[in-house]
Amino acid sequence: MEGEINNFVVVWITVFASLTYCHTVDKIFLTGYTRRLAILPVVCLFLYLPLNLTTIHLGGTTAFFIAWLASFKLILFAFCKGPLYSDSPIPISRFIPLACLPIKFSAGSGSVSSEETKKKTQKSPMNYVAKLILLAILIRVYDYKNYIHPYIILFCYCLHIYFMLEMLLAMVATLARVLIRVELEPQFDEPYLATSLQDFWGRRWNLMVSNILRPIVYDPVLSISRRVTARKWATLPAVLATFLVSGLMHELIFYNIGRLKPTGEVMCFFLLHGVSLAMEIGIKKLLKGRFTLPRIASGPLTLAFVMTTSFWLFFPPFLRGKADLKGCNESIAFIEFVKNHKLVSPNNVTCPFL
Repeated sequence: MEGEINNFVVVWITVFASLTYCHTVDKIFLTGYTRRLAILPVVCLFLYLPLNLTTIHLGGTTAFFIAWLASFKLILFAFCKGPLYSDSPIPISRFIPLACLPIKFSAGSGSVSSEETKKKTQKSPMNYVAKLILLAILIRVYDYKNYIHPYIILFCYCLHIYFMLEMLLAMVATLARVLIRVELEPQFDEPYLATSLQDFWGRRWNLMVSNILRPIVYDPVLSISRRVTARKWATLPAVLATFLVSGLMHELIFYNIGRLKPTGEVMCFFLLHGVSLAMEIGIKKLLKGRFTLPRIASGPLTLAFVMTTSFWLFFPPFLRGKADLKGCNESIAFIEFVKNHKLVSPNNVTCPFL
């Protein structure tokens, strides 16, 4: 664990130094190919850096933050677009966290946002307390996994991933909010309330990913498809392309987590959802609002489809690398490292996944 933490520190020092360089490049090369050539090596470096980490918590998180979100933001930045680019240069104290963290400034946010904006973007602390309690209950449920139907355990994994991801991103956003004193947009919007795939993926689940995929994939493909197909159906190729790229990046993150040869299952999961979402949009356009399922039916159907396809395609490669056991052992090793300042074998500690 000590070696992994040292590597983690080195990786993030490299990230900060690279982003400082990119901030300087913005002042020297305002536009053009030279600007893009100057930033391209940093994008390649960001794809490589997470490979120096082997743990799920440090390596997986770094892969998501740096290899995916930060590299995409830098690609947009190289073309004078995206959240990092502004007519008035962004101060480096905001440029670096905006580049390497899954955050997005609220529209019109100043040094201190209005109370109205805060109420809109910040959830009640009790919301997170309730999810933390549910997460603790889930961990206790794993003690009895040998006596519980596998599908129920997979359902628990769905909840576990959602709770952990939302709380992780919320903690990062809170830290950024305190340090740079700007209001941020929420990362999740209660995805269990989704009434359609369009609602789930576009408005509720991991909105930081949606925010970066839209300008780098969806908008360019939409612009091209409008030239070659009827404007009414131009969104469909853009949706498929977006889910294709999302699938590729998830395959990269899964490789960073398990270091297993990609099987394409995660890619198939996102392609299936891309096709399904495109069909949903097409049907809505054909019906023109003449028929809609009531919320009481569309909500459960949406969640059932997401979870069923997750059981089929998303979780098998995740569990094949024993990510659940690995993550548990990492947590135990980290606790022992903090207590004793050395890596202690977790064999004598009960692991909820065993």
